[in-house]
This record gives sequence, C-alpha cells and structure tokens, in this order.
Amino acid sequence: MASNIRIAFDQRVPMRDGVTLSADIYFPPTGEQWPVILMRTPYVKANTGMLERAEAYVQRGYVFVGMDVRGRGDSEGEFTPYFNDGIDGYDAIEWLAAQPWSTSAVGTIGNSYPGRIQWLTALQSPPHLKAMIVGVTPSDPFVETPTGLASPMHLCWLHYVSGKVNQVMEAADWGSVYWHLPLLTMDERAGRPNRHWREDIEHPLLDEYWERICYQNKFDSINVPVLHISGWYDDEEIGTPLNFHGMTTRGATPEIRAGQRLLMGPWGHAVNTTSKLGEVDFGLGSLIDMRSEEIRWFDRWLKKKPQDLQEAPVRIFIMGENTWRDEQEWPLARTQWTHYYLHSGGNANSLFGDGMLSTHMPEGEEPIDEYRYDPVRPVPFISEPISSQIGGPDDYAAVERRDDVLVYVTEPLAEEVEVTGPVRLELYAESSAVDTDFTAKLVDVWPTGFRQRLCDGLIRARFRDGMDKPSLIESGKIYHYTIECWDTAQLFKKGHRIGLEVSSSAFPKYDRNLNTGAPLGKTSEYITAHQRIYHDAVHPSALVLPVVPKRNV
Repeated sequence: MASNIRIAFDQRVPMRDGVTLSADIYFPPTGEQWPVILMRTPYVKANTGMLERAEAYVQRGYVFVGMDVRGRGDSEGEFTPYFNDGIDGYDAIEWLAAQPWSTSAVGTIGNSYPGRIQWLTALQSPPHLKAMIVGVTPSDPFVETPTGLASPMHLCWLHYVSGKVNQVMEAADWGSVYWHLPLLTMDERAGRPNRHWREDIEHPLLDEYWERICYQNKFDSINVPVLHISGWYDDEEIGTPLNFHGMTTRGATPEIRAGQRLLMGPWGHAVNTTSKLGEVDFGLGSLIDMRSEEIRWFDRWLKKKPQDLQEAPVRIFIMGENTWRDEQEWPLARTQWTHYYLHSGGNANSLFGDGMLSTHMPEGEEPIDEYRYDPVRPVPFISEPISSQIGGPDDYAAVERRDDVLVYVTEPLAEEVEVTGPVRLELYAESSAVDTDFTAKLVDVWPTGFRQRLCDGLIRARFRDGMDKPSLIESGKIYHYTIECWDTAQLFKKGHRIGLEVSSSAFPKYDRNLNTGAPLGKTSEYITAHQRIYHDAVHPSALVLPVVPKRNV
C-alpha cells in the first residue's frame, strides 16, 4: 500500500434502525473533495484484495470505501442474506454523499453477492448513486435453479458466510453431504444447522417471501448506468446478459437505457483471473486490463470526463475463435434462430447410440427414445465439491457413456458455425412420474472425442407453467417443455459436431427430483421414472441455437 494514502478504519455508518455498519475509508493524498466508490461485502472487508482495489482507485482521485454488510465482519446486526441490503445500501450511499470530503457523487462496485445487492439498492433510488459496476451477478430466486429449491451446493456458501467471519469451506465433506436426504436436514449432516437454508426450503414458490429480493422484474424503476461483467463459464452467468437486455429495453429513461455496457469473457465466476479453464486454453488475449475498464466507467459518470464515443455497448469473447468482438446489442440483431431437430431410430442412449441433430424437421412418425431416471443414480454434473466455481468447459465423454443420457449430434461440420446468444431446447416428453426433471446440455464434440460443455439447463415438470404456478403432471401424458440453457459464444470449427445431451438430473448442481410429487426438500422416499422423448412431425423436439453469420467485410 502506498505510504501517502490515508486510511480511516472501522468508521461507523448509521442505518435508519440504529444499527451501525463498519467501513474502512481510503483517501487520496491531495485534494479536499472526491467522488466516492463503495463496495459492500459479506466476505469481510479486511483482506488484501480490498486493499489493492482501494489503492488503484485512490491513485485515480477517488475515495474508496470497503464496508461489511449487516451482521458480517465488524458490522452490527444480524446477517440475513439479501433481505436488508437494499435499504442499508441506500443509507450507506446517502451518508457518504453527505460527508464534507465527498463531491456527493457515489458509485458502487462488486462481484457476486456484492453485485446483486447493488441492484437491490438501486431499487431504493438513492439520489446520489450515479453509476454501478456489477459482476457475475446472481439472479432472482429460481432463475438459476428453477426447481423450487436452492442448489445443494448453496449450503456450502451458507456455511462459508456463517457467523461474523468467513468459515473454511473445505472443512466439510461436501461430496458426501450433498447426498443427504431429506434436503431440509442437510445442514445437520454438514455439521452446522443453518436457519437460512431451512427458511428457504419452506418457500418453494415464487411468492411474496421472495418478491422482497427480486429485481429483474423492476428494471423500469432503475435509473442508474451500469457496467455488466461476467464470463461464459460463470456459474451465475445467466443473470448478466438478462440484466443488460432488461436495462437496455426497460430502463427508467432513454438516457439510462443507452447508458449500459456488457462485457463477457471466457471466464468462470472469478472473472479475468486465468486464460485456462480445465483443459481449454483461451489464450493470453482473453485477459484484459479490467481495472482500466472500471476506472473509465466511473470517470465517465462520476467525473463527467469525455469518453470515446466509438466504444461499443457490448464487448464479448468468441470462444473457439478466441477473439474479442464489439457488438451493438444483446442478443445480437443479426442472429439466425436455427432449429436443430432431434432424430433417432429409437436408440439415442449414450454416445454409442443413433441420436442425430439436423435442421430438417421430422416428417411423419419417428421412434421415441426412452430411458430410466433413478434418483439414487443421478447423472453427475462435473464440478469440484465447493461452491466457489460450479462446472466449466469439462469433458463429458465419460458421462455420455451412460444409457440414461440421450445424445444427439450433427454430422461433422463442413463449415464453421458460430453460436452466440441464449440457447434453449423445445422438448416433447412423457414420464411415468407425476413430477420429474428434464435436462439439456449443449456440447462441442471435438474430432479428438473431447466433448466440451458449453451451457446447460433444467426444467422441473411441476413448474412448467412458471415458478408461481406449480401443478403435477399426468403419468403417460406428453407435455411440451422449454428448457432455458443459458448463454454461450462458441465458434464450432470445421470437423467438429454440435452435440446435445438430454437426461433428468445434473447432480449436485441441481437437487435430485425424487419423482413422487411430494413437498420439495422434506422427504426421502423416491421412485424411478420411465422417461420417453418424442421427436416426430407432431412433436418436433428441437435445440434452438442463436447462429450468427459472419459480417460482410
């Protein structure tokens, strides 16, 4: 830390209910008033990463404030994830704006939890909030896990933020913990009863309980320019493009709708920290000067410095080609939404089966594909057991050897195909159960046999009409499901194949559906479901891909 930076540790910032939050405030060496950058965190502000960030901003003429959220670190009160953070954020911003050393212009910054709470704060409309930088931002409840329950891996995070200081994630045997049933008492199996885990399980519908921490249905109330940052392998990736699109189409004013920027790299949840994820190396060019991006953003909105008017509102990294590209909107306007229809001779089970993808719609009847989903033997989602990064560009060749995984692939591509944007599967399926899950995963099948996961999704049958409209299905009846598979930006190279996996579990990313229709998270009884997938002229199941044509030079 530079010796000429002045730090005021543990400054008590009052909230409207009398609770005080702890802030460390970093001041530039010269001047009397400065704009303020605020970062609020549940991960304890006293760390070297906070110091390094503070130094960068102070050297560029900003006061930087690191603050522990309510109930964490040195702050008073009780930590209840997200529920107090909107009004606390308002009070913190307005307190900072009123200080004699402040120009009254405040910006906020943070990734993950510190990203989402910026949205909750913006909904409170603090007058002096002038700009936000939000990274790898969690979405509203059930957008990432449309199951009525949190991911089993969420308990690992709740353990980490238990008490006042960070706990050791690796202390529990999470690989064993996730198998525990019922989910309601999985916290006891981990060795730390957690009321937040149990309270959430008591609310499996999108109702008033969750509405208090929803923001993605309220973009028309947000009047703040935002720099949105994430990575294609961020395990919360879906929220960032959704938020950018929401703000550019529904933001409070035309000026705010124009004041948005999206930055997507080939990164995981820890953005811009490595050029290699698993076995896939995206090249050194995949790493950027992120701090300069941040400073330029705040200089524009907090200091009113003129900017390069040619800077595009969207900058994305195209994997496979491994290049950055500027765009004008998201999704891309020139997207060709292309249906890749499922076909088979009735034996699409595993990579050794006869499942095919083709742009030709089925004509007449085709044999159905069948498999059995046993909750005791779920399809694995490849990931380390701790929740800091869930999945990546992993090789699913071994998983695709299972007969309860249907595999559909194109012929080897004669030409390159770029797929950039949101991906979905339109699926016609029948189950012997009254409730079950269906999953979809887009993969790039390399000529070497490497099967690279790109993106995936799940639908729980009882929530097929929405997370607020549960209803069980009829055994043996065909239903049409739409499975949202998040986003990607991948150039499928010549000779590669576009691949799709269809199954009924992705454990432990998602909890196992026990197929009984019982209340979620509270039972241990299960049955095996017999699943039937249809792909004929009447039931044209299709993978819908955002194919992007090359620009005319």
